Amino acid sequence: MANSMTAFARSELSTDQGNLAWELRSVNHRYLEVTLRLPEAFRELEGPLRELLRKQVARGKVECTLRFNPAEQQSSELSLNQPLLDQLIRTTEQLGARLQNAGPVNPLELLAWPGVVIGEKADQGDLVKQARTLFDHALKELKEHRAREGAELKQLIEDRLTSISERTAVIRDMMPTLLTAHRQKLIDRFNDAKLELDSTRVEQEIVLLAQKIDVAEELDRLDTHVAETRRVLDSKDAIGRRLDFLMQEFNREANTLGSKAIDTRSTQAAVDLKVFIEQMREQIQNIE
Repeated sequence: MANSMTAFARSELSTDQGNLAWELRSVNHRYLEVTLRLPEAFRELEGPLRELLRKQVARGKVECTLRFNPAEQQSSELSLNQPLLDQLIRTTEQLGARLQNAGPVNPLELLAWPGVVIGEKADQGDLVKQARTLFDHALKELKEHRAREGAELKQLIEDRLTSISERTAVIRDMMPTLLTAHRQKLIDRFNDAKLELDSTRVEQEIVLLAQKIDVAEELDRLDTHVAETRRVLDSKDAIGRRLDFLMQEFNREANTLGSKAIDTRSTQAAVDLKVFIEQMREQIQNIE
């Protein structure tokens, strides 16, 4: 399926404990790269969310940010961990008794000890569950955005495929005319040089020229690549890497056509093909 790797989604929810908001951004990337930015209270979500993204997103650089603004009535009130504080005081008194000229204990240093100051924390379980559910909504929106833009990219690529098919048909039709024109040019050169016209020699030159500029194989391969690209575009799997490979094959055939061009019309047709292929390649850089 032609999903774009570029998308944005935002989901927000107001709860009794505060406001939750997810922002999901994705851009093109060769592989899947996930960045999660979570408040510390929601850190337990990181593992499950990474696993979920690995299952539902194949490629792209995905940044997921959760913002939580607690409600005013939910602001925690500071209190002391009295058992820990008593233990610290006893320890400092014992240490002071063994040291000479020990200074008084600074109360601020005791308060700075990890775990001494605690707050009245509301139950975070429901809030974490709400954040997890909200992420599902945001991810669904992100995927829908990627699908919509992917459908537009698919249409652009199919338009270029149609143009390539039209150009290959033109080249195929013009080849007999080009050979006839070059046969006449060869005869005219003999006549201008007032040389005796050797029909056998002329036909030999025409045969050699026909072999040199024969592009039937390249045109057939271009038709095959067009059909394969259309098939890949309709696939339900991630298709970006496969399309990248096909663009390389398209370019290979277009370069060969250009090297075999013998007049301005065939040269221009080969240039047109390379333009269409490059336009497709640029769009494919954004496909998952």
